[in-house]
Amino acid sequence: MRLKNEVAIITGAASGIGQAVAVQFAEEGAKVVLVDLNSCEKTIGLLNGAEYLECLGDIRDPEFVKATVNRTAEKYGEVHILVNNAGTCSRLDLEDMTLEMWDRDLDTNLKATFLFTQAVVYPHMKEAGYGRIVNISSVSGINGGVTSGGNEKNGRSGPAYAASKGGVIALTRWVAKELGQYGITCNSVAPGATLTAITAGVQYDTSNQVIDRMGDANDIANAVLYFSTKEAGYTTSQVLKVDGGVSIG
Repeated sequence: MRLKNEVAIITGAASGIGQAVAVQFAEEGAKVVLVDLNSCEKTIGLLNGAEYLECLGDIRDPEFVKATVNRTAEKYGEVHILVNNAGTCSRLDLEDMTLEMWDRDLDTNLKATFLFTQAVVYPHMKEAGYGRIVNISSVSGINGGVTSGGNEKNGRSGPAYAASKGGVIALTRWVAKELGQYGITCNSVAPGATLTAITAGVQYDTSNQVIDRMGDANDIANAVLYFSTKEAGYTTSQVLKVDGGVSIG
């Protein structure tokens, strides 16, 4: 059990990638803190009796973030792992992008990542001299947005999503450089087209990928698991693209 007795906070744990991460972590012996705006009942039903703490609220709210981390520390004593997974994806193009949608994606994808990272590191991970932080970014933050099949309007992930995920990558690298001295690693997993609620109703053309299919939540969770283990202690500031090879060329 690679995460035996470790405590992991996972945002966006009610479904999709966050749910898959929570289930895998529980199977590996972790105590999982399930963070979401919506009920995590379905995820809890998949944990097979593993220990968990459910924290429901808005991850963009600094007070909720602090309260979640404090509840975790009070119950379990330490926080070993943070997975910043929760996200939103607007598909409006530049012409139609609204300030409301821009703020939503930036606040959910980037601001919340900053808030949770700050809250778990100071003082918890820093005092413990150990921590694993994994941020879910996207190949959209690298290449400017995955284009869906047929190039239909509003199929491509929008500029707010791409900008927020690019920001997550930059933040990952900054944090890695800052916190390595304390035994804390920070890495990012960048999914390509993956079957989740965010991609529901969007048809992606995967024929230009080396692996001609969309990814699933477990494909991403497998990469998150590696970055979260003790064995990954010499790996930091990395962005692992889990995208079926679409980024090759």
